[in-house]
Amino acid sequence: MNTHPYIRAFLAGVFVPTLLLPLLLAFFITTRLVLQWPVPIERGLVFPLALVPAVWGAWSMLWLWSHPQTHLPIGVHGAILPFLILPCGAAIARHLGIVTFGSASVTWFQALHIPYAWVACGFACGLAVYYLVWKYIVGFLNRMLGIA
Repeated sequence: MNTHPYIRAFLAGVFVPTLLLPLLLAFFITTRLVLQWPVPIERGLVFPLALVPAVWGAWSMLWLWSHPQTHLPIGVHGAILPFLILPCGAAIARHLGIVTFGSASVTWFQALHIPYAWVACGFACGLAVYYLVWKYIVGFLNRMLGIA
């Protein structure tokens, strides 16, 4: 019997973003409609809602495929993913006019200026979160599904 380990790895990978992104969407909709924040947040949600779960699933499949050769722990493998998502997301956001890169800060929606030091701190925190989520949640799901 074929047990389809790559499909199970994909499902383990899409689990976390599939649960969290609708909550994030609800938060943004509440912020936009209830609090009357005049920033077009919807344009910035296209990339995460459409691509991030599929990228996580494919990344989990890549870990399953490469693990016998690399022996890379799943947490470290997951922490590499933001290095791919951030440049892709920034390029798409720049192309759609969501962000503007200045000399000292990033401007979102021509309204919110964030210094690059804060962006770097946020990226470092994101790396830590990705490491922990991949190590404990995706790793647990892989073990539960019998593929780790």
